[in-house]
Amino acid sequence: MPDPIVDIHTHVYTPAYLDMLRARKKVPYVHDPAAEGADSRLIILSSDDSPSIPQDQRGRPVDSSYSDINVKLDFMRRHGITTSVISLANPWLDFLDADEAQTWTERINNDLEETCARINKFAEENETGVKTLYAFGALPLSAPTAAVVANEVSRLKTLPHMRGIIMGTSGLGKGLDDFALDPIWASLEETQSLLFLHPHYGLPDEAFGGPEVTQRYGHVLPLALGFPLETTIAVTRMLLSGVFDRFPKLKILLAHSGGTLPFLAGRIESCIAHERHFVANGGKTQGPVRSVWEVLNTNIYLDAVVYGEAGLKAAIHAAGGHDRLLFGTDHPFFPPLDEKEDGQWLSVSTNFKAIEKTLSPNKDAVRAVLGGNAVRILNLK
Repeated sequence: MPDPIVDIHTHVYTPAYLDMLRARKKVPYVHDPAAEGADSRLIILSSDDSPSIPQDQRGRPVDSSYSDINVKLDFMRRHGITTSVISLANPWLDFLDADEAQTWTERINNDLEETCARINKFAEENETGVKTLYAFGALPLSAPTAAVVANEVSRLKTLPHMRGIIMGTSGLGKGLDDFALDPIWASLEETQSLLFLHPHYGLPDEAFGGPEVTQRYGHVLPLALGFPLETTIAVTRMLLSGVFDRFPKLKILLAHSGGTLPFLAGRIESCIAHERHFVANGGKTQGPVRSVWEVLNTNIYLDAVVYGEAGLKAAIHAAGGHDRLLFGTDHPFFPPLDEKEDGQWLSVSTNFKAIEKTLSPNKDAVRAVLGGNAVRILNLK
């Protein structure tokens, strides 16, 4: 029996979800081109929807890899991945009207569960080596009350193939330090459901020099810099507001190795220790009680989608060891620009090599990051 390789960061836009986006005319939406044979375009960032950009060049091309589960399974075969934990990608369901949020969320989560059940049933009935799937569900964050969202967390726990939920950094619209999120944190803690926290909005164009600059360099600045900083800011706000003090058993998996959090944890801790606004230093604002390092070592897991040894070493150090690091690919994003004969994706092979080089010669550590940790943490068969 080969060692498991588990991809915990891999996205699927279900057909119903894409149909919903196609029916929209404002961000987020899918534009179907008039030209026969041309790819549809997924526009999820406001900076991609500028009138100065031709309609057929906005956003990113959407092909069958976004929604066809058979393409996902073929990708897994190419790269030796035994199990994938699939999830919606940004923009998730945050943009829905309140009266639609619960209905669409239940429908899409049920679709994800059905897909996993069907694929896994086939795997059980056929030869060893057939791929298996699990999922992170989405939440109706625009629902009328946080209680509705918390109820979906509890419902997902009853579905056999769900292993947690995925959420963006806006929460209910005011960020993750919003006290209105407490019923959701409580439900996640009570059910011991893992939260996969994933960035979406990046930073404002002005942070990079304005829209002209971001458009000049495509997605490099918002994806390479904006996404990691978005994650870092969101988690730091949670820490400062006492989320991890009120909910000490909350479990969070951070995308992209936690953004810049592993590099900046010491600086964040130092600034907290010297902040005169906080009660601990004679001020009137209750600052965090637990340290950044304690939270990183007990509440937070990191994926290994960082594409380099330096980032992985920082992630392992910040997490307190390799046993809190999990392999991921970010499929279907970052596909090869030129299809090679072996069909290997550079974005995936780079992650494989970084893990191997960082942890060798400790083969047990390599196996743990590639799959063993996910099997243990997510209770996978």
